[in-house]
Amino acid sequence: MGLSLIPIIFGVLLLFTVTPRSLSQLPPTIMAPAPAPTPASDLCNGIFLSYKFILGRKIPPNDTTDQPYRFESVLTVLNNGREELKEWRVFVGFRHREILISATDALIVNGTELPALVGNGTILGGSPVSDLKTAIQTAGDLKQMSAVIKLVGTQFMVTPPAIPLPSNISLVNDGWLCPEPTLESKRELATCCKRDPSIEVNTTITNKFLPRQPGDLTIMYDVIRAYEQNYLVEVKMENHNPLGRLDHWELSFDWKRDEFIEKMQGAYPTVVDATKCIFGPQSKIYPGLDFADVLTCERRPVIVDLPPTKKEDPTLGKISSCCRNGTILPRIMDPSKSASVFLMQVSKMPPDFNRSALFPPQNWRIKGTLNPDYSCEPPVRVSPTLYPDPSGMPTNKSSFGSWQIVCNITQAKTEIPKCCVSFSAFFNDSIIPCNTCACGCPSATRRTCSADSPPLLMPPDALLLPFENRTSLVVAWTALKHKTVPNPMPCGDNCGVSINWHMASDYRGGWTVRITIFNWGEIDFPNWFLAVQMKKPALLGFEKAYTFNASLLSVDGGVNNTIFMGGVQGLDYLMAEALDPKKNVRVPGKQQSVIQFSKKLTPGIRVAESDGFPAKVIFNGEECLLPEVFPIASGGRRNGFITVSLYVAVFVTAIIIGE
Repeated sequence: MGLSLIPIIFGVLLLFTVTPRSLSQLPPTIMAPAPAPTPASDLCNGIFLSYKFILGRKIPPNDTTDQPYRFESVLTVLNNGREELKEWRVFVGFRHREILISATDALIVNGTELPALVGNGTILGGSPVSDLKTAIQTAGDLKQMSAVIKLVGTQFMVTPPAIPLPSNISLVNDGWLCPEPTLESKRELATCCKRDPSIEVNTTITNKFLPRQPGDLTIMYDVIRAYEQNYLVEVKMENHNPLGRLDHWELSFDWKRDEFIEKMQGAYPTVVDATKCIFGPQSKIYPGLDFADVLTCERRPVIVDLPPTKKEDPTLGKISSCCRNGTILPRIMDPSKSASVFLMQVSKMPPDFNRSALFPPQNWRIKGTLNPDYSCEPPVRVSPTLYPDPSGMPTNKSSFGSWQIVCNITQAKTEIPKCCVSFSAFFNDSIIPCNTCACGCPSATRRTCSADSPPLLMPPDALLLPFENRTSLVVAWTALKHKTVPNPMPCGDNCGVSINWHMASDYRGGWTVRITIFNWGEIDFPNWFLAVQMKKPALLGFEKAYTFNASLLSVDGGVNNTIFMGGVQGLDYLMAEALDPKKNVRVPGKQQSVIQFSKKLTPGIRVAESDGFPAKVIFNGEECLLPEVFPIASGGRRNGFITVSLYVAVFVTAIIIGE
């Protein structure tokens, strides 16, 4: 027995020999690592936004005062909420004079093409996929829940290792609130946006389409016939702004999937050319197609309206609301002319060869002649448009797919007006003309005249002469008034349309104004309109216009704050400038009327001062530039302009009406 215990005792002693010191004596570095922090995205139960700076490097040219740098970054939009996020829109507050060169699966929502200046921030939206589903809908499929946008661009004076991050990132979709973003790291900015609690949301039933939105101008892109390789679409533009309009409209957009236009009705491209299809991938996919019959393969076609002569053309016309030379009027003038419609047959490219693969073009732009500028948002999928059944049955037929593009009038700070206003009055024989370079001055012109000098006062008959022919008359008249003439002379206004507001009379019971519209441009204006906003006391006394149709109109939430005027029948066509063959001089197209006001409701109005002059004048939707001073009575001074003796109103009227 004693010998049998020896191996056991020896094994126990060996165990104690190889056993390490107690764990209490181990270095602290061998302790188990702390768990990794939970990612900020996992803590967000809403829409998680992240902007991460990837890299920046110096690019040519070398410039110590304004060095450019390339930047690469990633914008992430993740839906961790309970409702589908449709048509996501994210504001990125760029602040280093960035020029955005590319953005994968996204675009700038106002239609600006890349590369684009975004130094004051920009709003990005998803394209072609713009809806983000929830984890509940997709069992946590991140590909359907998130959008990862790779951004590449140029910025200035951000020397590495500096890490330029935007001032803000936020979701701009209606009904969402985003707190100030926080720094997740030196390279990443993030925020979690949640639904506004004051807005009730049904999180159990998901609407398939977004509601249609209001706008100054809306464009509907309705697919009315769909085939595997092409589709027929109706494009309808509708004007909803009482002071907005378009003349000779031009519509443009970008095809993003190599589509091309085979046929059109109601409109036409400015360039008919299939060359890009013949030398592009389209010729390989459509080997049997005669591209001589294809209308245009331009990636960005420009579409224009047809003339009225094509209205009944069986090939190009024969559809409603087309063929008006590109004129879209406000509804207040004529509801039947407030929309324009055309059809396109669009051919698709792989992988879109199935009936349900329908993608509208992007980056929509629309503009007119002497009209306001519009900024258009990306197309938004809305409920199908309903049409009367062509069979005559009392039912509606729906489109296969409908998208809405909302366009709103914009007033850029650097925008140059296209029309101007001059002031005059019966108690002053001077015309206060349009401002120098009111509608811009070419650089070549500035070498022979001053773009900074104030305009010279002039006699009334100078309004009937082209600016270049006024010099001798104005110089002689200025000498007669013992005033000096600057050298060089002030430049002209360079406006195609100018409007003279003349205070014609001021008596105990009321007062009158004579308005004259001069068209110095090369384009006629059918169905023109003029809108005048004045101080409220003056509008209370408005009674009538004599050769214009005139009425009070509520604009921008105001009550009867605008006089809306248009020509009566026979005087609703403003001719372009023409050449007088007898005198061999240019003469403007012209329309004129007298407006009558009463003082019954405005006994204290000061007509001869600013109360009798407009605060804003709009011609065909375009805001015109006003003079900086008003006419004043004899012997007075204002802003450096010296007024002269009283002038006879009848003589002024005779000169302006006479020609």
